[in-house]
Amino acid sequence: MHIHRTYRAKILNHQQVEDSLDRHGWSASKLWNVANYHSRQVWDETGEIPDDSDLKSELKTHNKYKGLHSQSSQRVLEELAEAFNSWYETRKSDDRANPPGYRKKNYYDSEGRCVHEEHPRSTVTWKQKGIRHDTNNGRVRLSKGANHKDHPRAWEYILVEYETRPGVTVENLQQVRAVYDKAKGRWELHLVCKHEVETPDSPGDETAGIDLGIRNFAAVAYSTEEADLYPGNRLKQDGYYFPKEIAKCDDSDGQEATRLHSKWSERRTHFFHSLAKHIVERCVEQEVGRINFGELAGVREDENGESKNWGKHGNLDLHGWAFDRFSNILEYKAKVKGIEVVEVSESDTSKTCCVCGRKDDSQRVERGLYVCETCDAAFNADVNGAENIRLDINDESNSESAPNLGGDRSTGWLAQPGVYLHDLSSGFQPREQVVDCKP
Repeated sequence: MHIHRTYRAKILNHQQVEDSLDRHGWSASKLWNVANYHSRQVWDETGEIPDDSDLKSELKTHNKYKGLHSQSSQRVLEELAEAFNSWYETRKSDDRANPPGYRKKNYYDSEGRCVHEEHPRSTVTWKQKGIRHDTNNGRVRLSKGANHKDHPRAWEYILVEYETRPGVTVENLQQVRAVYDKAKGRWELHLVCKHEVETPDSPGDETAGIDLGIRNFAAVAYSTEEADLYPGNRLKQDGYYFPKEIAKCDDSDGQEATRLHSKWSERRTHFFHSLAKHIVERCVEQEVGRINFGELAGVREDENGESKNWGKHGNLDLHGWAFDRFSNILEYKAKVKGIEVVEVSESDTSKTCCVCGRKDDSQRVERGLYVCETCDAAFNADVNGAENIRLDINDESNSESAPNLGGDRSTGWLAQPGVYLHDLSSGFQPREQVVDCKP
């Protein structure tokens, strides 16, 4: 099995390469802006968003495209296309959503007037054709863009000396990203390496089901008649706290706002990784070899493909939750443990009783409570959805394991699942053991 790992590295000869990296970071910003302008024009004229292949075809002869190595320019256009697609999906339920912005940095005088404007240092990605790696000496040679090859041929590249944390071996280098750390005022490298690891044996033959939501970010049902809930309180608290703090920032250069945005992103990433790790560890304990994951479209869209309306705050929470990103992290961590992750239909899983199979919209009497009039069962609504996803009730081949499993089936675990809350220092812990930590 092949996996990719990213290592952060300090640039040892920063003073010698800083100017070249600055130029390429500015070039990436300029290309982003050119492509952004073109995408907005296409959108205004046709109502459609150009994908990355359209952008590459249209801009490959543009002068700004030559500011970076060809593969680096392609990556900038891919990122912009991804950002526009994300905006397009968000605007379906939030008409206040803005399209990706232009990358520029304004400088103001004491009276608040803009006196200077320049492009910020954007992240630059080099792929394999633009990289030459010297593993013995800890150096990497990065190809310059055509517009920056203003030296003799020997200097048509940036030679960067790097240092990683002890114990890290950088080999099979696939990508190099130059990332500017505004807080430290210097560049650093992110080295993406491909590793081959032995495929582990599956922990067992059991199946788990995961249902994603807003109030509870994830509900997990195990076939051993256990269930866990993972509330999204931490994400919601950050979602209220950081925008307010960012709005208070009045610094002209935007450094404090940038710092808060970065901190917010890091906390969200930490939450996703901690949650995925905890779920996978619990699956190993429960001898789970397969995780059924509800289709993400079911979170945002109804059975007719229309965007669900979760209310003003609910829609904002939903699109800040990054379900796609979490599912990718979970799949990666599960794969390392030999667990298969399968996306299954989420249709009617929240309406159907996982005990008797009766389907009725009115059975979810209030948030968090599901009451079945037929079998007289009452249990947690999110766990009910997760159990139906585990049973994969929409798969005709699973008729034997579908609901209506008999009246003697224990349902206590459906009503009282374990609840885990996120603590910044210790990860996910049972509710009573959590120590709150303010942002």
